[in-house]
Amino acid sequence: MIQRNAVVFVALILAVASLAMAADNAATGVVNINTAGPDQLQLLPRIGPALADRIIEFREANGLFGSVDELVAVKGIGESSLARLAPYVTTTGATTLDAKVRLPRSSGSGAPAAS
Repeated sequence: MIQRNAVVFVALILAVASLAMAADNAATGVVNINTAGPDQLQLLPRIGPALADRIIEFREANGLFGSVDELVAVKGIGESSLARLAPYVTTTGATTLDAKVRLPRSSGSGAPAAS
């Protein structure tokens, strides 16, 4: 019983430490979807070259985004994708994000993992 409690305690400490390290390594900043190039857009979570190109093509065909919510009009971005992107995108100001945002995989619900 004592040995089992010790194992659980160590596992808990390791889990807390890994969460703290992940928070320290978290990317900060935003990407302006109205001015960003493909490389800057690819810093966003789960945005690769093809989706970055579609965002730019949409912007060129339809004009600047009036709000972040308009991203759902881009093929490949739905409500759950928008929820993951929202903390990292803006329609005004400078792009300040300088590292790729890597989010943990969700458990299949489509929503971002709880933090």
